Amino acid sequence: KGANVVMQTDKGKGQAVIQAFDIIDSPYVIMIDGDGTYLPGEVNIIIDALAEGAGHVIGNRFANPGEGAFTRLNKLGNRILNKAFGFAYGEWLNDILSGYRGFTRETISNMVLNQAGFEIETEITVECVRQEVDIKVVPITYLARAQGAPTKLNPLTDGFRIGTTIFKMAKINNPLFYFSVMGGVTIFFGLVIGTYVVIEWMANITHVLLAVLTALIIISGIQMFIFAIMGDLIASLHKETMRAFRKQK
Repeated sequence: KGANVVMQTDKGKGQAVIQAFDIIDSPYVIMIDGDGTYLPGEVNIIIDALAEGAGHVIGNRFANPGEGAFTRLNKLGNRILNKAFGFAYGEWLNDILSGYRGFTRETISNMVLNQAGFEIETEITVECVRQEVDIKVVPITYLARAQGAPTKLNPLTDGFRIGTTIFKMAKINNPLFYFSVMGGVTIFFGLVIGTYVVIEWMANITHVLLAVLTALIIISGIQMFIFAIMGDLIASLHKETMRAFRKQK
């Protein structure tokens, strides 16, 4: 009763969230999935954390899950993605894919969001980390989906997309992690090829082209590590500039 219902202009969960953020101008904004797995009555937990100074509040589903709320595959996937996010961005937030969140108007106005699908929670969290928003994780209840209730989330394909989003966004937000991983993988493949070349050489079989390729791959990997260091320096400088800008505001 009294709700302002807005028809979504395009497809995708992410697009719906972005559109809602553009429309809502309240001091506090609450985001909750409408699949019946969250309790609207716990909204005060989110609001209280915002009132205490947090810029973004995440409801932790793992704090109080109902029976059957997580399948084994969903629980494993969430754990892996949470760990991956922690390694990539240095923030261990317990539940980056939660659909129960709160924001201040300032936090929303500073975020740049583009993901139209289920990757939106990941992008929101990355943006808040990039903007150095004060993020608070609070315990919430998470219920099992009603029997027979449809879901558009595919644990495998959407999980892969979310993982890819975590890695891709690190290129800008944490270049040290991104290029170090790329450099490490490149050097590993170079060493694998180089090992084969050496074993063949010890058997009096030469592979000149493969030897040259091995050297080029390893050099490329080393260059990636150099990019990682340079990118980290640039990112650190950018963060310092943004901190100074926010203080002036």
